[in-house]
Amino acid sequence: ELGIRIPRPLGHGPSRFIPEKETIQVGKEDATMHTLFAESFAALGRLDNVTLVMVFHPQYLESFLKTQHYLLQMDGPLPLHYRHYIGIMAAARHQCSYLVNLHVNDFLHVGGDPKWLNGLENAPQKLQNLGELNKMLAHRPWLITKEHIEQLLKTEENSWSLAELIHAVVLLTHYHSLASFTFGCGISPEIDCEGGHTFRPPSVSNYCICDITNGYHGVDEIHASPAGSIPVSSTESVCEVEALMEKMKQLQECRDEEEASQEEMATRFEREKRESMFVCSSEDEESAATRDVSRHFEDTSYGYKDFSRHGMHVPTFRVQDYSWEDHGYSLVNRLYPDVGQLLDEKFHIAYNLTYNTMAMHKDVDTSMLRRAIWNYIHCMFGIRYDDYDYGEINQLLDRSFKVYIKTVVCTPEKTTKRMYDSFWRQFEHSEKVHVNLLLVEARMQAELLYALRAITRYMT
Repeated sequence: ELGIRIPRPLGHGPSRFIPEKETIQVGKEDATMHTLFAESFAALGRLDNVTLVMVFHPQYLESFLKTQHYLLQMDGPLPLHYRHYIGIMAAARHQCSYLVNLHVNDFLHVGGDPKWLNGLENAPQKLQNLGELNKMLAHRPWLITKEHIEQLLKTEENSWSLAELIHAVVLLTHYHSLASFTFGCGISPEIDCEGGHTFRPPSVSNYCICDITNGYHGVDEIHASPAGSIPVSSTESVCEVEALMEKMKQLQECRDEEEASQEEMATRFEREKRESMFVCSSEDEESAATRDVSRHFEDTSYGYKDFSRHGMHVPTFRVQDYSWEDHGYSLVNRLYPDVGQLLDEKFHIAYNLTYNTMAMHKDVDTSMLRRAIWNYIHCMFGIRYDDYDYGEINQLLDRSFKVYIKTVVCTPEKTTKRMYDSFWRQFEHSEKVHVNLLLVEARMQAELLYALRAITRYMT
């Protein structure tokens, strides 16, 4: 009546990949979820779409929210506006405008200087110096050396303290991996952010010509036939699940009968590492960063390159020489108290989370499958577990699933709905979200291992 145009949500539901009716509806959640929603709202000032998708797994969400709240709002080495700015820098590396928009708002809210948002070159030199570490952590963490750490800690008046650097590294890895979750689950923009709303003239049927030009064809139609999804017969999908369970059973029997030698295990790791280089995103189009996002980081052409491409030999990172449990955890906890504990709990929950189901099957031990996913991600980063038989990965993870994993972990901005739809077609959306939690935490731990090892080498 006042002639004010009212924004309406452009999408329906918190995810572009998961039909709204299959997500947990606010108002219909149980008591545990309600408490989590309240905590999330209190901490963030909104109930964001990431929370609405993560709540499929309340135990994980609780740990995630606690960790994020501690990193952003509790006592710590870095001032609040620095924390949000580092979040912007990290999310921008993957062109994740969803996270960039949220942190731009938070940065201004805690008194950050709006000039910094015009581009990284307008931020203090101390933050600009973090740009190199940000890009290597996001795309090629295996190249980080103690010299990179030394440069940050010894640049006279713009130097970082060890505690500040640990805080910054944890924030960078947190937001790189959260960008993976955002793209991997097709999180929709918030209604108040760019791309999250539209202005539509009201019409009798809530359906007008501008909807069609915007590619909106009515909510039921969208969900009935997801764009780009591959029609597949349910018997074919059921066979996929049965075949996967059969392989798990056979592998368990082989394990019980004989164990491969150390040499054979090492060979299988090298083979899997090499093969992972030939898994590439099937939709390999270049996604150009928008100026809006790319101004928050330097060297826009720098991106993911395979671990040992073109004769470059990077030594394998052996977990028995430097692991999260024995080395990384205590270093983080010593320099930034309680954070090591929070991260450790989050890694454990994601790795051990199970409801003992696989699609329509109950009472299934999924530990073998979860370990294969986790170790495949670490293998792509050149990290090896001596006691793991990498031959299991090829048995358990088919090609479409490997393409999805590698895309979400290494170049999340290229993830498409087609990729999401084409793996594990008979599985529930909650199970696919669970896969994304494993991807997020395995990626974060891999990045942290390289950064913390470099810091340890610098200190010793």
